Amino acid sequence: MPDGTVAPKKGRKFDQVLEGARQVFLSDGYEGASVDDIAKAAGVSKATLYSYFSDKRLLFMQVAKTECARQADHAIETIDMEAPVRQVLNNIAIEMMDFITSQFGKRIFRICVGESDRFPELGREFYESGPMMVRNRLVEYFKEAVAKGELQITDFELAADQFHELCKADLFPRMVFNMTDEFTKEEKRRVVDGAVDMFMARYGV
Repeated sequence: MPDGTVAPKKGRKFDQVLEGARQVFLSDGYEGASVDDIAKAAGVSKATLYSYFSDKRLLFMQVAKTECARQADHAIETIDMEAPVRQVLNNIAIEMMDFITSQFGKRIFRICVGESDRFPELGREFYESGPMMVRNRLVEYFKEAVAKGELQITDFELAADQFHELCKADLFPRMVFNMTDEFTKEEKRRVVDGAVDMFMARYGV
């Protein structure tokens, strides 16, 4: 692969291994997850697991990348990108909010931060497979919206970063510092509406 990461070998039990690893990483964290536990959860032998992934780091990153890609594909399939720009942004914000506050999103973020000193490449690879993917797709949409005369943006990457940060306002810091782990629909709606209103006030036509 271009970044030097070895691509995992695909096979009949590949998805089975990933699901087992997903369960163990979420319950035990990266450090607490053992290859034995992952193999047991996946219902495969350690030899089978190692035939797909040579080490735990590669397995963790594949789990994170697979889930991020699944979330992104779900957003693309469910959001009508031809709808009015405010409606599209609202739906994108909801998808981002749901992922950020999901058990998977919270756990993966904490694992990457917790392991960043020992494995700094984990944070980089997670960013490239998650937040950067969202950023790139936002940039694509913004360029299309500007071409249609629906938005006025000159720095597309900055606008994408700003929208992403607006969607994390209030809730994300409280989550990161373990002030609360659950949010109501009203709390999420408040942040989503504020993010879209702020973004449109700056970039709307």
